[in-house]
Amino acid sequence: MPGHPDLLVGTDTSDDAGVFRLSPELALVQTLDFFTPVVDNPYDFGRIAAANSLSDIYAMGAVPLTAMNIVCFPAKEMANTVLVETLRGGLDVLSLAGATLVGGHSVDDKEFKYGLSVTGLVHPDRIWKNSTAREGDEIILTKPLGTGVLATAVKAGIMGAEAEEIIVSVAAQLNKDAADILARFSPTAVTDVTGFGLAGHLLEMAAPSGLTATVNLSAVPLIEKAVVLASMGLLPAGAHSVKDFCKKTLELSPGLDPVRTDLLFDPQTSGGLLAAVPRGNALPCVLAMQEKGINAALIGTFSGRSGHGRVEVAP
Repeated sequence: MPGHPDLLVGTDTSDDAGVFRLSPELALVQTLDFFTPVVDNPYDFGRIAAANSLSDIYAMGAVPLTAMNIVCFPAKEMANTVLVETLRGGLDVLSLAGATLVGGHSVDDKEFKYGLSVTGLVHPDRIWKNSTAREGDEIILTKPLGTGVLATAVKAGIMGAEAEEIIVSVAAQLNKDAADILARFSPTAVTDVTGFGLAGHLLEMAAPSGLTATVNLSAVPLIEKAVVLASMGLLPAGAHSVKDFCKKTLELSPGLDPVRTDLLFDPQTSGGLLAAVPRGNALPCVLAMQEKGINAALIGTFSGRSGHGRVEVAP
């Protein structure tokens, strides 16, 4: 219940998962997520959905332990092979993560949806929260932005196969390796970039401590095909919603590329980890990730120039 002394992370923050202490040395981490297909290939959809659900566990500094399938499926309108392949994709990603599927639940629904409820473990003293960034921390992002734009292109029938291939290469990638490396560099706050876009999630990190997150637009990794599509005006509706939400606490430097700026608000599916890391630790952390093949970048800093939380975008 709310206020329980062992509830270490609950609903009072915008963290990625709930955390409940079982003992002085062990805490349970719980999350769930599910959504409609973002690609046409069922197996790849399953992989993406599983990676997305697992990401919340990694964002808390935890290790995934078990998972349960969540399925809404139009059994009369869609072939059972679609569901079989989706579940196979999810299971393969769970295996890569070292987590065990222990069951699940399905319902008949007009619209196909799939995801996972995931349980993980973490030491109570080593939980990563999104609300504990400190002045002077540097900001790391571990995946490029643009999957929301590409998913919109797939739904619109534009660049179908090519767009799907790029989405899968980014969104099906587990955040496991990034989290393992990040743990060596003492992050002060962590979340993952999903439906709230980079700008929205940065604001969530900045607000609790009254910090300003300054992002260097030129340093933010972007999927170049998404830049091309965004320049054609192909932005998901969610991007406009995120931008509208952030506008009162957002400051854009003059002369910024409007297309690349728009991608800061692009809702991501199974996006990268977003971390605040002490100055001096951030660059070695990014280099270690890049050596592992992770498309990580140092994109900005947290400063104390705000009493309520702000996001500033600089060139």
